[in-house]
Amino acid sequence: MDVLGTLRANRTRFITLAVLAFLFFTAVQGMPTEDWVITILRGLSVGMITFLVAAGLSLILGLMDVLNLAHGEMFMVGAYVGWTVFVRPDTFVDVLSPLLLTVVGFVLLPAWRTWLQKVPFLVKQARFWPWLALVLGAGLLWVAYARFPLAIWNPDVYSESPITYSLALSQGNLVLATVPPGAGWPLGLIGTLLGGSLLALAVAGFGLRRQAGTMSSHISRRTWIIAAVLLALGIATFFVNSNITNFLLGISTTARFFVAMAVATGLGFVIGGLIEVALIRPLYDRPIYQLMITLGLSFIVIEVVRAIWGRPEFTMPKAALFDGSGDACPATSFGDLIANQCSTILLFNGRIRTYNEVFIILVGLVVLALVWLILQRTRIGMIIRAGVQDSEMVEALGINVRQVFTFVFALGVALATLGGVLAAPSIGLSTDMGTRLLLLALIALAIGGLTSFPGAAAGAILVGLLQQFIIKYGQIGINLPFLAEPFKPSPPLVPASTVLLMVIILLILPHGLFGRNE
Repeated sequence: MDVLGTLRANRTRFITLAVLAFLFFTAVQGMPTEDWVITILRGLSVGMITFLVAAGLSLILGLMDVLNLAHGEMFMVGAYVGWTVFVRPDTFVDVLSPLLLTVVGFVLLPAWRTWLQKVPFLVKQARFWPWLALVLGAGLLWVAYARFPLAIWNPDVYSESPITYSLALSQGNLVLATVPPGAGWPLGLIGTLLGGSLLALAVAGFGLRRQAGTMSSHISRRTWIIAAVLLALGIATFFVNSNITNFLLGISTTARFFVAMAVATGLGFVIGGLIEVALIRPLYDRPIYQLMITLGLSFIVIEVVRAIWGRPEFTMPKAALFDGSGDACPATSFGDLIANQCSTILLFNGRIRTYNEVFIILVGLVVLALVWLILQRTRIGMIIRAGVQDSEMVEALGINVRQVFTFVFALGVALATLGGVLAAPSIGLSTDMGTRLLLLALIALAIGGLTSFPGAAAGAILVGLLQQFIIKYGQIGINLPFLAEPFKPSPPLVPASTVLLMVIILLILPHGLFGRNE
């Protein structure tokens, strides 16, 4: 198709984008330079956080046709896990060993499925024994976890509250005592490994009768290698618990924050893979049940977070790199910014927050580029793009679509957890933070196109910019010809404006700005 043909076929889309660009430049013209620069950067910051959640939703929905209603709660989990690694490294290290040992059993899920197919008695009795395995596994984990030195704080005691630890960390006087392993630690290691294996065996058993005769008997070498590595790491981290804790407490808060980002993202990838294998995969032919189970999972996750962390909301301090306030601050150049670790930098006579308006945007752009490269320049990306168009054709070519589904779901959840830990120092932590971001991400997807990755980025940026401009005009007012006084939008108009933009876009382009016609 020639250029004129492309323009003609997409004239509505181009006209809509031109109108949006015109409105944007019109809004900018009414502000001083420092105001519109700061507003744009804040909008991009909000947009990048929204993009990290929306991108995962877009990938999962585009390839798997699954709307994960627990995606927002994964964002919340990332924030809480990141906070724990950053503020309470002792707790993180203490839960690392039992977590790794529990996951080993689920990594071996293909082995359990293969083994079960070879035992006719277990196949015939698959309605009964998985429930027994589930109860025994949960009970064994309950007993085994008590053998680990879990440094969980008591939320009812103020002296051990998260807020107190946050203040101690920011003041540089956080000193934590080493908790020695409890008696009977071999039972803890063996019991955790067996308990996780029993839970994985129960999951395999629940889908055994329906999937009998359809599962492959081949178990890849990669599965055994991953399981062996996790087993070795789980045992090793138990015996070097104190060394790891002291190491994390000894490094700078900047380095520890990057560790928190990596841990939250990696854990999100693992959780996403487990959710797809254990909950989503058995229900591919029943989409309404997928929707219901992800909705139920969202409520469970919220209650688990409340039970573990105790307090409904608290703050996360910023790393030293983004929190400096000495005589050399605010910085006047990026060189001074790095040298003095200033929390703000001067730009067009306006103060730009280092973390919110610089770091978050940079991380978002890096993630955007990396995911785009994966989708466009790698074999797995080619398979994902082909699967979005026709998953049956991809499967007919001999490609294991189920493994691709697991990877995409895990990647989507990992992006959400990364967004959570990235947003935590800026917006704080609360059990409803995931719900707010999920709604914002869904609006962004509707604007940009439900199954379009570029659409997720464009929609998220539009949502962020619109919100921040409404907030700014709520402060300075808008001069309208039929009003004597400047009109100042009220706070409720901030979320309402995004919904209004979504409605207008969908009325003009039913599939969004970059959505494809079904």
